[in-house]
Formats: sequence, structure tokens, C-alpha cells
Amino acid sequence: MNDQKVKGEEFLQKAQRRLSGWSLFSNKNEDAADLFDKAANSFKLAKSWAEAGGAYAKLAECHLKLDSKHEAANAYAEAGHNYKKIDTEVAVNCLKEAVELFKEIGRLSMCARYCKEIAEIYEQKQYLELANEQYALAADYFEMEGVSTTANQCKTKMAEFSAHMKEYPRAIEIYEGIARYSVNNNLLKYGVRGHLLNAGICQLCLGDIVAINNALEKYQELDPTFSGTREYKLLVDLAVALDEEDVAKFTDAVKEYDSTTKLVNLNIPCQPYSIVGCDFV
Repeated sequence: MNDQKVKGEEFLQKAQRRLSGWSLFSNKNEDAADLFDKAANSFKLAKSWAEAGGAYAKLAECHLKLDSKHEAANAYAEAGHNYKKIDTEVAVNCLKEAVELFKEIGRLSMCARYCKEIAEIYEQKQYLELANEQYALAADYFEMEGVSTTANQCKTKMAEFSAHMKEYPRAIEIYEGIARYSVNNNLLKYGVRGHLLNAGICQLCLGDIVAINNALEKYQELDPTFSGTREYKLLVDLAVALDEEDVAKFTDAVKEYDSTTKLVNLNIPCQPYSIVGCDFV
């Protein structure tokens, strides 16, 4: 490992010297780029992540001077992947540089991929607002590229985080949108009732009985099979309990459903059980 780090430092020094020199017969940025690439690879083998990330960032700068935006974007992405092991803030900055360059050259699938990666970093750090922004960008890019399934995965995250931040109307809109898309898709239609359940629970969190009942009617129109599901029955029972301010009835409805299908497995985004003073989780 130490040998690889020494090699990396030697390549790095050669690259920096090459950039400060000049030649009639070759392009110093091309020569330096080759050396920075070798330095980065050696640092990676030595698990010197900061040095590897720095070398890839220098490589990206060389590619930009050579007007090679695709190669520069790839280098920034590699820089981000190495920095991610030690410094997520720097990693995010590098990945954002990659996204901007891929956007300039029309590589939207790569934009989607790295926006999603940035979102996942923010999610791990519990920066939900920032994660939401990046998942929204990723979803847009995936949709532009026709990758609707992955776009919906990103949107599901957006809805979940919106609900956690008590932005229930936004969460409802997203869940309902996913359900509308999924209902006519043979691969996704079996998940519709889960999305409608989540949307309904967010409706419960708003506490408007009229709105809840209207939503349930709308969900039956969206998916005629929904009224025969346990998810629909749960929402109806919870709505009745909420309207009657009956904590015991509310708790019993949740327990009955949870005894067969764990609510946690459906990624329930909030704690609606608390809206009538129920402590059941």
C-alpha cells in the first residue's frame, strides 16, 4: 500500500511539473492528465482517498482545458466517489460538478444517476430537505430519459420525506401521482394500494374528515379494486375513529391491520396514530 502511495505522489509531482512547463511538441494538459490519472489510480490502490479524490479533481481540470467535458465529468464523479469515503461535503460538490457538465453535453441519464447518488448521501446524513431537492432533480432527469420506474422510486422518497417534514399536501400529491402512473402498469399496479394507503394516512394527519372521505371516493375511482383491500378498510376505520375521537377504535384498527401486514413494511411516512392521542406505533 505504501509503495502505491509513493508512486501516486511521484506521478502527482510529475503532473504538476508538466503543467508549469512548456513544450513545442506536445500538449502539457494532455501529458498532465495522463499523469494525474496514474496518480489517482495509485492513490486508490493505497486507499488514500483524499489524495485520490484530489488527483481526479486535477484530472477534471485538465480535461476542461482540453474542452473534453465528458471526460471531465467522469473525473469529477470519480473524485466524488473517493471523497465520499472521508468527506461527504466535498464528495457532493464534486458530484454536482459532474452533473452540471453532463447536463451541458446532454447526458441526462448520468445527471439522473448522480443526482440520485447525492440525494442518498444527504439522506444518510438526515438532511431531508436537501435530499428531497436532489431526488426531485433525479426524478425529472429519469423521466426525461423514459426511466419512469426509477423516477417513481425517487418520488416515493420525496413523498416520504415530505411527510416526515409534515408537508402533507405535497406528500399526498406525490403519492397519488405515483398511484395514477402505476395503476395501468402490470409490473407496478400491485403497489398502488400501498401508495394510496400512504396518501390516505397523510390525509388523516391533516385531520379534515370531509377531505378524507372525498379522497377515499377518488381512490376508488382511480382503482376500482381498492375498495376491496385491507388498506381501504383501514383508512375507513381510521377515518371513523378520528371523526368520533375514539382512541380505542383507532388503536384496534391499526392493531388489526398490523397483525397481518406490518405498517412499517409499507414505508408509512408519518405517525398518524398520534393525531387522536394514540400512543400505538
